[in-house]
Amino acid sequence: MKTMKIVHGPQKLEKLAWPVVTLGMFDGMHLGHQQILSETVNWARSRNGEAIVLTFSSHPRTVTGGRPPGFITSLQHRLKLMERQGVDIAVVFDFDRKFAEITADEFVDRFFCKMIGARGIVIGFNNRFGRNREGGVELLRQLGPQKGFEVREVGPARVDGGIVSSTAVRAAIREGNLDRAAAMLGRPVSLMGSVVSGEGRGRTLGFPTANLDLHHETCPPAGVYAGRVAVEGREYKALTSIGSQPTFHAPDSPVVVEVYLLDFCGNLYGKDLEVVLVKKLRDQMQFKSAGELIARMKQDAAETERM
Repeated sequence: MKTMKIVHGPQKLEKLAWPVVTLGMFDGMHLGHQQILSETVNWARSRNGEAIVLTFSSHPRTVTGGRPPGFITSLQHRLKLMERQGVDIAVVFDFDRKFAEITADEFVDRFFCKMIGARGIVIGFNNRFGRNREGGVELLRQLGPQKGFEVREVGPARVDGGIVSSTAVRAAIREGNLDRAAAMLGRPVSLMGSVVSGEGRGRTLGFPTANLDLHHETCPPAGVYAGRVAVEGREYKALTSIGSQPTFHAPDSPVVVEVYLLDFCGNLYGKDLEVVLVKKLRDQMQFKSAGELIARMKQDAAETERM
Protein backbone atom coordinates (compact mmCIF):
# COMPACT_ATOMS: atom_id res chain seq x y z
CA MET A 1 0.00 0.00 0.00
CA LYS A 2 1.33 3.42 -1.00
CA THR A 3 2.05 5.80 1.88
CA MET A 4 -0.25 8.83 1.93
CA LYS A 5 1.41 12.22 2.30
CA ILE A 6 0.00 14.33 5.15
CA VAL A 7 0.23 18.12 4.99
CA HIS A 8 -0.72 20.31 7.95
CA GLY A 9 -2.10 23.74 7.23
CA PRO A 10 -2.71 25.80 4.10
CA GLN A 11 0.64 25.57 2.32
CA LYS A 12 1.05 25.56 -1.44
CA LEU A 13 1.60 22.04 -2.70
CA GLU A 14 4.31 21.11 -5.15
CA LYS A 15 3.26 21.15 -8.79
CA LEU A 16 0.84 18.29 -9.36
CA ALA A 17 -0.05 16.45 -12.55
CA TRP A 18 -3.86 16.48 -12.54
CA PRO A 19 -5.12 16.96 -8.96
CA VAL A 20 -8.60 15.80 -8.01
CA VAL A 21 -9.71 17.07 -4.61
CA THR A 22 -12.56 16.50 -2.18
CA LEU A 23 -13.45 18.12 1.13
CA GLY A 24 -14.98 16.95 4.38
CA MET A 25 -14.63 15.66 7.94
CA PHE A 26 -15.21 12.05 6.82
CA ASP A 27 -15.85 11.03 10.43
CA GLY A 28 -16.27 7.27 10.54
CA MET A 29 -15.28 6.82 6.90
CA HIS A 30 -18.62 5.14 6.27
CA LEU A 31 -20.00 3.89 2.94
CA GLY A 32 -21.01 7.39 1.84
CA HIS A 33 -17.52 8.70 2.49
CA GLN A 34 -16.01 5.71 0.72
CA GLN A 35 -18.11 6.45 -2.39
CA ILE A 36 -16.78 10.02 -2.43
CA LEU A 37 -13.17 8.92 -1.99
CA SER A 38 -13.53 6.15 -4.57
CA GLU A 39 -14.79 8.69 -7.10
CA THR A 40 -11.89 11.00 -6.22
CA VAL A 41 -9.25 8.27 -6.44
CA ASN A 42 -10.63 6.66 -9.62
CA TRP A 43 -10.97 10.01 -11.39
CA ALA A 44 -7.40 10.96 -10.45
CA ARG A 45 -6.06 7.59 -11.58
CA SER A 46 -7.85 7.89 -14.93
CA ARG A 47 -5.94 11.11 -15.59
CA ASN A 48 -2.63 9.96 -14.06
CA GLY A 49 -3.22 12.56 -11.39
CA GLU A 50 -3.36 12.81 -7.62
CA ALA A 51 -6.26 12.17 -5.22
CA ILE A 52 -6.34 14.81 -2.48
CA VAL A 53 -8.52 15.21 0.62
CA LEU A 54 -8.98 18.44 2.56
CA THR A 55 -10.07 17.65 6.10
CA PHE A 56 -10.06 19.13 9.60
CA SER A 57 -8.31 18.29 12.85
CA SER A 58 -11.43 19.13 14.86
CA HIS A 59 -15.10 19.22 13.96
CA PRO A 60 -16.27 22.59 12.54
CA ARG A 61 -19.27 22.42 14.87
CA THR A 62 -16.83 22.89 17.76
CA VAL A 63 -16.59 26.48 16.53
CA THR A 64 -19.86 27.10 14.67
CA GLY A 65 -22.14 25.25 17.08
CA GLY A 66 -20.18 25.39 20.30
CA ARG A 67 -20.43 21.67 20.83
CA PRO A 68 -18.93 18.91 18.67
CA PRO A 69 -20.99 15.76 18.07
CA GLY A 70 -18.23 13.42 19.32
CA PHE A 71 -15.95 11.53 16.97
CA ILE A 72 -16.50 8.04 15.58
CA THR A 73 -12.87 8.10 14.43
CA SER A 74 -10.02 10.29 15.63
CA LEU A 75 -8.01 12.26 13.07
CA GLN A 76 -5.26 9.63 13.20
CA HIS A 77 -7.79 6.85 12.57
CA ARG A 78 -9.45 8.73 9.70
CA LEU A 79 -6.11 9.37 8.02
CA LYS A 80 -5.22 5.68 8.23
CA LEU A 81 -8.55 4.71 6.64
CA MET A 82 -8.09 7.34 3.90
CA GLU A 83 -4.69 5.90 3.11
CA ARG A 84 -6.24 2.44 2.72
CA GLN A 85 -8.73 3.97 0.29
CA GLY A 86 -5.87 5.07 -1.97
CA VAL A 87 -5.74 8.80 -1.22
CA ASP A 88 -2.39 10.34 -2.21
CA ILE A 89 -2.37 13.54 -0.13
CA ALA A 90 -4.37 14.63 2.94
CA VAL A 91 -4.32 18.31 3.87
CA VAL A 92 -5.35 18.88 7.49
CA PHE A 93 -6.72 22.29 8.49
CA ASP A 94 -7.26 23.59 12.02
CA PHE A 95 -10.82 24.91 12.02
CA ASP A 96 -10.97 28.06 14.16
CA ARG A 97 -13.12 31.21 14.16
CA LYS A 98 -10.90 32.91 11.60
CA PHE A 99 -11.21 29.90 9.28
CA ALA A 100 -14.98 29.86 9.79
CA GLU A 101 -15.20 33.41 8.37
CA ILE A 102 -13.67 32.48 5.01
CA THR A 103 -16.34 32.95 2.32
CA ALA A 104 -17.12 30.09 -0.04
CA ASP A 105 -15.74 32.01 -3.03
CA GLU A 106 -12.52 32.75 -1.15
CA PHE A 107 -12.28 29.11 -0.05
CA VAL A 108 -12.44 27.92 -3.66
CA ASP A 109 -9.88 30.50 -4.81
CA ARG A 110 -7.38 30.04 -1.94
CA PHE A 111 -7.47 26.31 -1.39
CA PHE A 112 -8.89 24.51 -4.41
CA CYS A 113 -7.26 26.77 -7.00
CA LYS A 114 -4.15 28.53 -5.70
CA MET A 115 -3.00 25.98 -3.13
CA ILE A 116 -3.78 22.81 -5.08
CA GLY A 117 -4.49 23.84 -8.66
CA ALA A 118 -7.47 21.48 -8.74
CA ARG A 119 -8.52 20.12 -12.12
CA GLY A 120 -11.33 18.04 -10.65
CA ILE A 121 -13.47 18.56 -7.53
CA VAL A 122 -15.65 15.83 -6.02
CA ILE A 123 -18.32 16.86 -3.55
CA GLY A 124 -20.92 14.94 -1.55
CA PHE A 125 -24.61 15.62 -2.12
CA ASN A 126 -25.00 17.45 1.21
CA ASN A 127 -21.54 18.99 1.57
CA ARG A 128 -21.47 22.70 2.38
CA PHE A 129 -18.43 24.88 2.91
CA GLY A 130 -17.44 28.48 3.53
CA ARG A 131 -18.87 31.08 5.90
CA ASN A 132 -22.36 30.13 7.09
CA ARG A 133 -22.14 27.00 4.88
CA GLU A 134 -22.89 29.18 1.84
CA GLY A 135 -20.94 27.10 -0.69
CA GLY A 136 -21.97 23.86 -2.36
CA VAL A 137 -22.08 22.05 -5.68
CA GLU A 138 -24.02 24.92 -7.32
CA LEU A 139 -21.24 27.41 -6.61
CA LEU A 140 -18.55 24.98 -7.77
CA ARG A 141 -20.34 24.39 -11.07
CA GLN A 142 -20.70 28.14 -11.53
CA LEU A 143 -17.00 28.80 -10.88
CA GLY A 144 -15.60 25.72 -12.63
CA PRO A 145 -15.45 27.01 -16.23
CA GLN A 146 -13.63 30.23 -15.31
CA LYS A 147 -11.32 28.58 -12.74
CA GLY A 148 -10.45 25.60 -14.91
CA PHE A 149 -11.84 22.69 -12.90
CA GLU A 150 -14.56 20.10 -13.45
CA VAL A 151 -17.08 19.09 -10.78
CA ARG A 152 -18.65 15.76 -9.90
CA GLU A 153 -21.34 15.29 -7.25
CA VAL A 154 -21.73 11.98 -5.36
CA GLY A 155 -25.12 10.94 -4.06
CA PRO A 156 -25.89 9.28 -0.73
CA ALA A 157 -25.17 5.68 0.23
CA ARG A 158 -28.16 3.75 1.56
CA VAL A 159 -28.53 0.77 3.88
CA ASP A 160 -31.96 -0.79 4.42
CA GLY A 161 -33.54 2.17 2.66
CA GLY A 162 -31.98 4.78 4.96
CA ILE A 163 -29.26 7.28 4.11
CA VAL A 164 -25.93 6.42 5.71
CA SER A 165 -24.62 9.24 7.89
CA SER A 166 -22.07 9.76 10.63
CA THR A 167 -24.94 10.56 13.00
CA ALA A 168 -26.60 7.20 12.29
CA VAL A 169 -23.32 5.29 12.65
CA ARG A 170 -22.51 7.08 15.89
CA ALA A 171 -25.93 6.21 17.32
CA ALA A 172 -25.63 2.53 16.33
CA ILE A 173 -22.22 2.23 18.03
CA ARG A 174 -23.42 3.92 21.21
CA GLU A 175 -26.46 1.61 21.29
CA GLY A 176 -24.19 -1.43 20.88
CA ASN A 177 -25.70 -2.39 17.53
CA LEU A 178 -22.39 -3.46 15.98
CA ASP A 179 -24.04 -5.26 13.05
CA ARG A 180 -25.96 -2.16 11.94
CA ALA A 181 -22.93 0.06 12.42
CA ALA A 182 -20.79 -2.38 10.43
CA ALA A 183 -23.36 -2.43 7.60
CA MET A 184 -23.14 1.38 7.31
CA LEU A 185 -19.35 1.41 7.68
CA GLY A 186 -18.80 -1.37 5.15
CA ARG A 187 -16.43 -2.99 7.64
CA PRO A 188 -16.51 -4.06 11.32
CA VAL A 189 -16.53 -1.37 13.99
CA SER A 190 -12.99 -0.57 15.14
CA LEU A 191 -11.40 1.60 17.79
CA MET A 192 -7.98 3.17 17.45
CA GLY A 193 -5.89 4.40 20.34
CA SER A 194 -2.46 4.73 21.86
CA VAL A 195 -1.26 2.16 24.39
CA VAL A 196 -0.68 3.89 27.74
CA SER A 197 0.36 2.71 31.19
CA GLY A 198 -2.37 1.17 33.32
CA GLU A 199 -2.48 -0.35 36.78
CA GLY A 200 -0.72 -3.52 35.64
CA ARG A 201 -3.37 -5.72 37.24
CA GLY A 202 -3.99 -7.75 34.09
CA ARG A 203 -0.45 -9.07 34.12
CA THR A 204 -0.80 -10.26 37.73
CA LEU A 205 -4.02 -12.05 36.74
CA GLY A 206 -2.29 -13.84 33.87
CA PHE A 207 -3.91 -11.69 31.18
CA PRO A 208 -1.52 -8.83 30.33
CA THR A 209 -3.67 -6.14 28.76
CA ALA A 210 -2.92 -3.00 26.78
CA ASN A 211 -4.73 0.09 28.06
CA LEU A 212 -5.91 2.29 25.19
CA ASP A 213 -6.29 6.05 25.08
CA LEU A 214 -8.93 6.37 22.36
CA HIS A 215 -8.49 10.12 21.80
CA HIS A 216 -12.25 10.64 22.28
CA GLU A 217 -13.47 8.06 19.77
CA THR A 218 -17.05 6.87 20.19
CA CYS A 219 -17.23 3.68 22.25
CA PRO A 220 -19.88 0.95 22.30
CA PRO A 221 -21.53 0.18 25.67
CA ALA A 222 -19.59 -1.39 28.52
CA GLY A 223 -18.88 -5.08 28.06
CA VAL A 224 -16.41 -7.63 26.79
CA TYR A 225 -15.90 -7.95 23.04
CA ALA A 226 -14.17 -10.49 20.79
CA GLY A 227 -12.20 -9.17 17.85
CA ARG A 228 -8.74 -8.80 16.39
CA VAL A 229 -5.71 -6.53 16.34
CA ALA A 230 -2.86 -6.28 13.84
CA VAL A 231 0.64 -5.66 15.19
CA GLU A 232 3.52 -5.18 12.76
CA GLY A 233 1.73 -6.99 9.97
CA ARG A 234 0.55 -9.96 12.02
CA GLU A 235 -3.06 -10.34 13.12
CA TYR A 236 -3.97 -11.55 16.61
CA LYS A 237 -7.33 -12.50 18.04
CA ALA A 238 -8.15 -10.10 20.83
CA LEU A 239 -10.38 -9.73 23.85
CA THR A 240 -11.45 -6.15 24.60
CA SER A 241 -12.96 -4.98 27.88
CA ILE A 242 -14.79 -1.65 27.99
CA GLY A 243 -16.00 -0.42 31.36
CA SER A 244 -15.33 0.85 34.86
CA GLN A 245 -13.66 -2.33 36.21
CA PRO A 246 -16.39 -2.86 38.87
CA THR A 247 -14.60 -5.80 40.52
CA PHE A 248 -11.85 -3.42 41.66
CA HIS A 249 -13.38 0.06 41.42
CA ALA A 250 -16.62 1.90 42.15
CA PRO A 251 -19.28 1.55 39.41
CA ASP A 252 -19.02 5.26 38.57
CA SER A 253 -15.27 5.09 37.96
CA PRO A 254 -13.96 6.31 34.56
CA VAL A 255 -14.41 3.95 31.62
CA VAL A 256 -11.24 2.07 30.72
CA VAL A 257 -10.54 0.22 27.46
CA GLU A 258 -8.25 -2.80 27.87
CA VAL A 259 -7.17 -5.19 25.11
CA TYR A 260 -5.73 -8.66 25.59
CA LEU A 261 -4.03 -10.12 22.51
CA LEU A 262 -4.15 -13.91 22.44
CA ASP A 263 -0.78 -15.58 21.78
CA PHE A 264 1.05 -12.23 21.76
CA CYS A 265 4.37 -11.75 23.51
CA GLY A 266 5.98 -8.33 23.43
CA ASN A 267 5.83 -4.72 24.53
CA LEU A 268 3.01 -2.57 23.18
CA TYR A 269 3.57 0.61 25.19
CA GLY A 270 3.51 3.70 22.99
CA LYS A 271 2.15 1.85 19.97
CA ASP A 272 -1.05 2.82 18.17
CA LEU A 273 -3.47 -0.08 17.86
CA GLU A 274 -6.62 -0.44 15.77
CA VAL A 275 -8.93 -2.85 17.59
CA VAL A 276 -11.60 -4.48 15.43
CA LEU A 277 -14.72 -5.45 17.40
CA VAL A 278 -16.47 -8.47 15.91
CA LYS A 279 -18.89 -9.61 18.59
CA LYS A 280 -20.02 -8.68 22.09
CA LEU A 281 -19.48 -11.67 24.39
CA ARG A 282 -21.13 -10.36 27.54
CA ASP A 283 -22.00 -7.34 29.65
CA GLN A 284 -19.65 -5.90 32.23
CA MET A 285 -19.81 -7.96 35.43
CA GLN A 286 -18.73 -7.55 39.03
CA PHE A 287 -17.01 -10.64 40.45
CA LYS A 288 -16.68 -11.60 44.10
CA SER A 289 -13.00 -12.45 43.77
CA ALA A 290 -10.04 -12.26 41.44
CA GLY A 291 -10.31 -16.04 41.02
CA GLU A 292 -13.86 -15.76 39.63
CA LEU A 293 -12.70 -13.03 37.24
CA ILE A 294 -9.78 -15.17 36.01
CA ALA A 295 -12.09 -18.14 35.40
CA ARG A 296 -14.48 -15.99 33.35
CA MET A 297 -11.64 -14.38 31.39
CA LYS A 298 -10.38 -17.84 30.45
CA GLN A 299 -13.87 -18.64 29.21
CA ASP A 300 -14.00 -15.38 27.23
CA ALA A 301 -10.58 -16.05 25.73
CA ALA A 302 -11.57 -19.57 24.72
CA GLU A 303 -14.69 -18.24 22.98
CA THR A 304 -12.62 -15.63 21.17
CA GLU A 305 -10.11 -18.30 20.10
CA ARG A 306 -12.92 -20.30 18.48
CA MET A 307 -14.04 -17.38 16.33
